[in-house]
Amino acid sequence: MTDPAVLGPRHVLILGGTAEARELADGLVGADVGGGVRVTSSLAGRVAAPRLPVGEVRVGGFGGSEGLVCWMREHAVDVLVDATHPFAEAMSANAARAAAAAGVPLLALRRPGWAPQTGDVWHRVASLDEAADALPALGRRVFLTTGRMGLARFAHLTDLWFLVRSVDAPEGPRPPRMETLLDRGPFTLDGERALLAAHRIDVLVTKDSGAAATAPKLTAAREAGVPVVLVTRPPAPVGVETVPGPAEAVAWLRERLG
Repeated sequence: MTDPAVLGPRHVLILGGTAEARELADGLVGADVGGGVRVTSSLAGRVAAPRLPVGEVRVGGFGGSEGLVCWMREHAVDVLVDATHPFAEAMSANAARAAAAAGVPLLALRRPGWAPQTGDVWHRVASLDEAADALPALGRRVFLTTGRMGLARFAHLTDLWFLVRSVDAPEGPRPPRMETLLDRGPFTLDGERALLAAHRIDVLVTKDSGAAATAPKLTAAREAGVPVVLVTRPPAPVGVETVPGPAEAVAWLRERLG
């Protein structure tokens, strides 16, 4: 049997950009697994100044699943980890197709979604379009935390006022009555309470990202009796093994690589 150390470091490609992806990279770089682990994190490049993980980093798309297959073959990737945002549906689909085509094991890291608590008034919808349709009946002053990429879906709501929070400044079509708050989590409960009160927010729109860093807004909304329009997640690709957190991903990779 060949000694794993003779084979050299095993190459793990993490499709990242999330806090969990950074934590996973932290747990893998320098890990004592076989002949070692080489970690490359790939970021989509949609944020101007992303928080960079440890290890090697590449920024930008691959050119679809075919481009990802070529990159993994060229760089001798042993395992692919999809640790993208739960709403990065296209990237997750590309990862599943590319892993199957390249014969590379694939693991999806998906943090659990949020669970409602007593006092929550949630309106679950399947898309941003459905969220926009639901708003006029729920409130007039909207706290929109779904990111800057989908603002065009709300541009026709001229009678509503929006507070839009995003990491980078929005571009393209947007609601005419809108204030932009450039900020990045994690957010505090006291801060979210103050924000809802100061802007007289009467409805919150968010995606079910499940992130602890952005969960305080849900608690603040519950306390204030503010209804929440919650966009549900797209389904994960069929047949892809999934773990809920970085610790479980490290354990899975240790077993697979060791």
